[in-house]
Amino acid sequence: MALYNFNLRLMKPFLVALLLIFSLSISKAQYWQQSVDYTMEVSLDAETARYKGSQKLIYTNNSPETLKKVFYHQYFNAFRPGSEMAFRLKNGADENRRFKVIVDSLSTRQQGFLKVFNLTQDGAAVITEDSETILEVTLNTPLDPGESTTLELDFEGQVPDVVRRAGKNSSEGVAFSMAQWYPKMAEYDLEGWNSDPYTGREFHGVWGNFDVKITLDKDFTVAASGYLQNAEDIGKGYSERKRPKSKRGMITWHFIAPMVHDFTWAADVDYIHDTYPGPNDVTLHFFYKDNPEIIENWKKLQPDTAKLMEYFNSKIGLYPYKQYSVVQGGDGGMEYAMLTLITGGRKYGSLFGVTAHELAHSWFQHVLATNETKHEWMDEGFTSFISTLAENEILKKNREFPLEGSYRGYFNLASSGVEMPQSTNANRYEYNAAYESTAYNKGAVFLAQLGYIVGKEKLFEILQTYYKEWQFKHPQPNDLRRIAERISGLQLQWYLTDWTQTTNKINYAINEVEDIDGKTIVHLERKELMPMPQELLVIYKNGEAELHYIPISLMRGEKENEYMIVRKVHKDWVWANPKYDLVIDKEIDTIETIILDPSGLMADIDKSDNYYVNNEEDSN
Repeated sequence: MALYNFNLRLMKPFLVALLLIFSLSISKAQYWQQSVDYTMEVSLDAETARYKGSQKLIYTNNSPETLKKVFYHQYFNAFRPGSEMAFRLKNGADENRRFKVIVDSLSTRQQGFLKVFNLTQDGAAVITEDSETILEVTLNTPLDPGESTTLELDFEGQVPDVVRRAGKNSSEGVAFSMAQWYPKMAEYDLEGWNSDPYTGREFHGVWGNFDVKITLDKDFTVAASGYLQNAEDIGKGYSERKRPKSKRGMITWHFIAPMVHDFTWAADVDYIHDTYPGPNDVTLHFFYKDNPEIIENWKKLQPDTAKLMEYFNSKIGLYPYKQYSVVQGGDGGMEYAMLTLITGGRKYGSLFGVTAHELAHSWFQHVLATNETKHEWMDEGFTSFISTLAENEILKKNREFPLEGSYRGYFNLASSGVEMPQSTNANRYEYNAAYESTAYNKGAVFLAQLGYIVGKEKLFEILQTYYKEWQFKHPQPNDLRRIAERISGLQLQWYLTDWTQTTNKINYAINEVEDIDGKTIVHLERKELMPMPQELLVIYKNGEAELHYIPISLMRGEKENEYMIVRKVHKDWVWANPKYDLVIDKEIDTIETIILDPSGLMADIDKSDNYYVNNEEDSN
């Protein structure tokens, strides 16, 4: 007994300490994100494609951890022979068709690079280690939670030929597409540092404010993230001024971009610059080459872009900035803060479609900034979902099932034998084709199928709530799941787990239909591992119809009836039992057809056994 006879007075300090540790553990579990404020000046020599600049970065540590190091991305260093990206392209299991140029074949003038000099923390030099696309910085003074520090540096770079997304001398003659061109602070988030080397895939950045001055030859017109501060000195479509104020043939463009996680710009001497009024006092900017073959399409694109923004505003939430630019440049289409780079010599349907997709990224990536390297399906897939619906409506395609292409792409992936879970890091996919289909197609199907589970109206309520609660943050898959559970009243962990963390497939079948004692028994089977609630449409010979709904026990509930016909709810289908007998209280002779999944929204990999047709003649 003596061993357990503790003195409570002596225990009190221990209990207080334990409580403190517990409190800290809870506080660490709360959401937080880092913050940056960039001030940059850069000067570009158009003839040599070399640029020099300076950067002042105020970095605020909002994490609960003391930081002893920080990391910068140096993306342009990937565009050199022998880089990690070059090795990855050579050693992939299949060809990465997004790369039109072999990195190892680049000449000295075609390559890119980015070098950092004179890096200081609060005025004192720091120790750095350069690892190609990552610069590791050991802080002189560790940065405590809630504290800020000032990091200053000089940098020098060379713009590569357009190999992927950024570069000079695009296939359409655009001089400069300047994306990921500066030393960019890596994100430190709930999962630690995101300091993977760049191999040509996705990005993740820190939310902050950018104050950027760009100096180059006066003949160039610049499109950029943010708001031009000296428009009256520039002209070039930003103001009525006919000629810009210049010193020695150079002009400086001053942009401010608040609350973004990257800064991108493009420049060309032949840009036409148009503006068009968008919804909610947003000014839409269009920059495209003075090429008679494309001008008509780019003029037509302008009111349609306004319609796209209005559609996304209504379906998701209001675009939060006051400008957006559609810019001819790059190598296809790529979203950036407050603008997109897009190749412009397209047929109109393609031009509109890519613009729709990239603009939608303003919601799913540039306001809801998921980590693209880990959850690329949340931005590419969700963007594909909403932009496809927008295209169908605005272009009046009137497709009954506009997402058919996404479903078809997923089915091809599921049968390919090379599928990997959606939780796979974007840089770790063995097959490029598998990555593409997983991100775009399977990601779009995730949302469409979520609408099947919770109801279409609930789906858009979920998306709007998700946007409202997580804008200007870095949401993760579980954040969306919890909102969906709250709004739908259903448990959805099973769906997020099976669809995104495994390659489990959906395959349900009508095995047999028989008459027993004047009732129709439909023998159903789950042939693959992934569970799903089931809907069966029964059409009777007299023209009547009814819907039979089978929830799964994992849901702990059921969705509302969203059809204008009678629905009968049956007992739950438990996952452990692959078979289920559905009882219909009518004779089989009265039934004409039974359809499993009449909406087509369930991604069943084999729909050939989803139908029953009563071929027997009516005895009457």
